[in-house]
Amino acid sequence: MTVSTQQPWLKRFTTGAGSGSGAAAAPPARRAAPAPARTRIVCLPHAGGAATAFQGWARHLPPDTELLAVQYPGRQNRIAEPCIESMPELADAVCTALAALPPLPTAVFGHSMGSLVAYETVVRLARSATPGTLPLHLFVSGAEAPHRARKDLPALDDDSLIAYTRRQNAVDVPAAQDPYAIPELLDLLLPSLRADFTLLTGYRPVVPPVAVPVPVTALGGDQDSGCPAEALPTWADLTTARFTSRVFPGGHFYLQGHEGAVASLVASTLAAAAAAAAAAGRPQPA
Repeated sequence: MTVSTQQPWLKRFTTGAGSGSGAAAAPPARRAAPAPARTRIVCLPHAGGAATAFQGWARHLPPDTELLAVQYPGRQNRIAEPCIESMPELADAVCTALAALPPLPTAVFGHSMGSLVAYETVVRLARSATPGTLPLHLFVSGAEAPHRARKDLPALDDDSLIAYTRRQNAVDVPAAQDPYAIPELLDLLLPSLRADFTLLTGYRPVVPPVAVPVPVTALGGDQDSGCPAEALPTWADLTTARFTSRVFPGGHFYLQGHEGAVASLVASTLAAAAAAAAAAGRPQPA
């Protein structure tokens, strides 16, 4: 189940056993009240992607974990809004949206372009964070650290963007299932895809790069040609805390085959971080 929050930047997905599994819903009178959220996971999608890329995570998370996904403008329920082509503008907006949420122990997860937006968002949160509001962990997936030069980005014409996106999928998709082979869908998908790659092409992190004061875990697929496993440790330069990495079988979109494992890893890491912070007497969100 998807429920929009009070502002357009975030979508909330209902978590808990059986959520999203296709099981019949209980009648309203018998349906259990949602568990009070004790932790929060915020996910940021890839270039051309949307918040619903993380909808399936809901069935792998405990009911007291709030699952939110960022919805960039120009897609799905925000299709009528202009896309954002500037990293500072996008990260500022996401930072503002997250800062307005009620405090909870939080992990931020980004995939591909979402990793870079997540990093820039956490940089901004760290500048103004009050005790207990800074995310406890940053997860970056399918992306090399931003202070390393990118050489694999496509040109911004239609054919180059479509070819690049198809290569990243790393599997042959039948024409009937290829959204870029359907003219009506192509007209909807290309504007946001082009805007996202315009953003990536123009993105230049500050020099020297900012190291965030939270632990970072870098994840990737062992067959991802765009972000090979040996590139994941580049993120170690961008944290003043602990760095870890984890490699899964698969290509750039390895998440599709390991959704449960990745969601569970994020949730268990966050739970352990929240427990450690509480035991150490550090300020906790109310």
